[in-house]
Amino acid sequence: MAWSNRGFHQRSAAWIADQGIRQFLDIGAGLPAVGNTHEVVQSKQPGARVVYVDNDPLVDLYSKQILDCDDTVRVICADPAEPDTILDHPSVRALIDPDQPTGLLMTGVMTFVAEESRPHELVARYARRQAPGSYLALSHMTDDAKPPAAVEGCRSVFETATEHLHFRSKREVATFFDGMELLPPYAGADPEVTYCGVWGAEDVKLADSEGSRWLYCGVARIP
Repeated sequence: MAWSNRGFHQRSAAWIADQGIRQFLDIGAGLPAVGNTHEVVQSKQPGARVVYVDNDPLVDLYSKQILDCDDTVRVICADPAEPDTILDHPSVRALIDPDQPTGLLMTGVMTFVAEESRPHELVARYARRQAPGSYLALSHMTDDAKPPAAVEGCRSVFETATEHLHFRSKREVATFFDGMELLPPYAGADPEVTYCGVWGAEDVKLADSEGSRWLYCGVARIP
């Protein structure tokens, strides 16, 4: 599941950069790993600017030690549930021009937002602050067609964590893209959300896997 989500994150970020986008906001970035967002997008758009956001102070500390030496990259510790605080943060303002299109990456993060926190409204608040022509890439865990025991097994991993897992259906994930132009996930497909493993895949049948079917994803253009 984790590899599938990471693969979607990298492919969607690269695709957005290929559309000419040169600034990115990575919400819920997590610890640095192989193929970080700035590495992926700068291979397509040299000098592209990236701001990583996470609410874990350890992620913030570790990331800054290895990323903040680059003047095209910033890391901030902030709550993803506070979009205005993030978008008005000095580090974001320093690298992200609000008048230019942005690649907004929210891969896996909304899985940790409970329904009472209004996750769909939260994404809409981020989207409304983006310039026309921006893109949203979002992925989310699902329990569609999954054995109840497997679902509970996933939940139990996060029982003692600060945030818990919240699964959503394909229809609920699609609603995150309301008011946006949802894009086809691969050549010959209709515009829709799909499984993480197959978005942007060169060979959809080979890319499809049980692990990837735990997450829906999509990329949409913000008008």
